[in-house]
Amino acid sequence: MGFQPRTMISLAEAERLIKKYEIIVPCPSRQTLIRMCEDGTFETPDGGIRRSFWLIYKDSFLKWAGYDSEEMAIAA
Repeated sequence: MGFQPRTMISLAEAERLIKKYEIIVPCPSRQTLIRMCEDGTFETPDGGIRRSFWLIYKDSFLKWAGYDSEEMAIAA
């Protein structure tokens, strides 16, 4: 079994998924989502260092949203 890199999604994509699947209504503000990156709620490749373009690990987002990996495959 080889190295399996973790899939990343942009914060904008996470925001879109929150709205589309109504994970939280209303969707948290962009500033709140950024704070969630900075405080480690969403795992980021750089450990939450402030930046202009946020990437988060997809599995971290799905865990927060309450989806398991099989549901993730169906949703994708």
